[in-house]
Amino acid sequence: MTIEEAQKTVDEWIKTYGVRYFSELTNMAVLTEEVGELARVMARKYGDQSFKVGEKDNMEEEMADVLWVLICLANQTGVNLTEAFQKTIEKKTKRDKERHINNSKLQ
Repeated sequence: MTIEEAQKTVDEWIKTYGVRYFSELTNMAVLTEEVGELARVMARKYGDQSFKVGEKDNMEEEMADVLWVLICLANQTGVNLTEAFQKTIEKKTKRDKERHINNSKLQ
């Protein structure tokens, strides 16, 4: 699935099952919540914390939840994520094409 297809799929789902998009501010709060849930899993899987009884390693699910809400925000604010992501790759390439290669900390 391309990013464009993902944006269309989410929009169709919202129009079919979701009634309407939550407000932009609500979706921003939901995105923050989902990133926090992903951070919790990451802290337990890769950090110093351990999973509590009943918790599971659902990192893929949490990443997908973050992506879902980000796509919702893009759709409702008119952002074409394919174009925006391409611009970001160009920006990072121009800015960082030698930065990381020459970083002794990464060698």
